[in-house]
Amino acid sequence: MNIVFLDVETIGKDISFEELESLGNFVKYDDTAPENVSDRLKDADIAITNKTRITAEIMAACPKLRLICVAATGMNNIDLDAAAKAGITVKNVAGYSTGSVVQLTYGILFSLMMHISWFDSYVKSGEYSKSLMFTNYTYTFSELSGKQIGIIGMGTIGKRSAAVAVSFGANVVYYSTSGNNNSAPYTRLELDELLKTSDIVLIHAPLNDKTRNLINAEKLKLMKPSALLVNTGRGHIVNESDLVEAINSGIIAGAALDVFSKEPLPENNPLLKVKYPDRLILTPHIAWTSIESRKKLLQGIVNNIHEFYARIR
Repeated sequence: MNIVFLDVETIGKDISFEELESLGNFVKYDDTAPENVSDRLKDADIAITNKTRITAEIMAACPKLRLICVAATGMNNIDLDAAAKAGITVKNVAGYSTGSVVQLTYGILFSLMMHISWFDSYVKSGEYSKSLMFTNYTYTFSELSGKQIGIIGMGTIGKRSAAVAVSFGANVVYYSTSGNNNSAPYTRLELDELLKTSDIVLIHAPLNDKTRNLINAEKLKLMKPSALLVNTGRGHIVNESDLVEAINSGIIAGAALDVFSKEPLPENNPLLKVKYPDRLILTPHIAWTSIESRKKLLQGIVNNIHEFYARIR
């Protein structure tokens, strides 16, 4: 088997590819420009990609291609209709990053709530050493206990996130973006009611026609002035310009984002020019990237290849 990984840099080169190498003639590239995809896949039986697009034109130019393994859960970078017509199987990996995403969700939430970066700088700057007070009250913070946490998207990650919230003594409500989810014992609310009543809103939803631009100026105005918003779902779910305006004008107290409408974040993105930067935490789409998560992802790809060939033999 000729196996080609088009963009190995997207999952990190600090993990072992030994199992993939044992499956056949394995070639990996750090990244692949669109104009080079067809050439690199021309002799491939199996293509592996995270972000590199594989279009109908590329499939037509690669007649040996039989399997596309997506090194992610979302498959929006593959022309699925063209793959089906060409008899090419497309397989993704699901559920590999749940723990990692939830951990980062609460990490950036606590950083935002408790102003951890400011207090760290305060001590390291030497100002704490000069103080006559053993503590500092420049920023105050609240506990999660007794707060209402509203979760948008109660899938696998949302449910794990809800369990963490409960462990801190919070009350969990949720909005089902599909309209089909009933996740007892948590209370299901419509979106407007969730936004009006929640102290913290966590977004764990996928991006689709129902969630694109879901949180915009109109919805942000429903939230409490003391409320915090955390998005570790998908960037296009939150209107970034509207969010900046909401933070600048005090409509909400702050936000933490790990995902953006365009990644990497352009230098002219309004998020980088927010008036009160201490009210906004930004991380570069790292929620899914724990070492354990990426090892599970790679193992999932290996399993998908094994399953595919076991089925066609």
